Amino acid sequence: MMTNKERRDRELPYISDDEIMEEQKRARRLTQELNSVDRSDFRRIGQIVEELLGKSEGAFINPPFYCDYGTHIEVGKNFFANYNCTILDVAKVVIGDNCQMAPNVAIYTAGHPVHPLVRNTAYEYGIEVTIGDNVWIGGNTVICPGVHIGSNTVIGAGSVVTKDIPDWVIAAGNPCKVIRKITDEDKKYYFRDREFDEETWTEVQRLI
Repeated sequence: MMTNKERRDRELPYISDDEIMEEQKRARRLTQELNSVDRSDFRRIGQIVEELLGKSEGAFINPPFYCDYGTHIEVGKNFFANYNCTILDVAKVVIGDNCQMAPNVAIYTAGHPVHPLVRNTAYEYGIEVTIGDNVWIGGNTVICPGVHIGSNTVIGAGSVVTKDIPDWVIAAGNPCKVIRKITDEDKKYYFRDREFDEETWTEVQRLI
């Protein structure tokens, strides 16, 4: 028979037994340190984040931050999560390069059976979440188990993402739905219909 840890890692129903809770203790120690460190000590924050996550390269997280394991979270280059991010990483959470998360973003790979009698058996599950490159997740967004978000996409604030979202779109709402495509025309705007001033636009063109 498989252990509960093996079942969890294969995205099968499992029970959080002593072996699994031992794994979680490491994350709880590190998140406690992260959430109590001097908030102006950016160097130490970065060190804790690097130790906590399974894969990262220059990631920065503004505490407080909460996760179950940390080792199941893999982020690409230049990852940034703002205050009060929660990632329930029972299953893998894989995030690409240059991704940004506004405050209060929650990513849930964890779930429980719908029927109460089955749910009360303590069996739960985790289904992987993946997010592509260059994605911006707006504040108070919830991303549910099994969701895949494509590259170069923006998720509007307050969204509840229950299904996959493709590349190069703006999507928002509860449930989150595609609003429109992102095109080259969007380059010259920094907020809605506000265009970059000439000085800034010259610098932007140099940087992109």
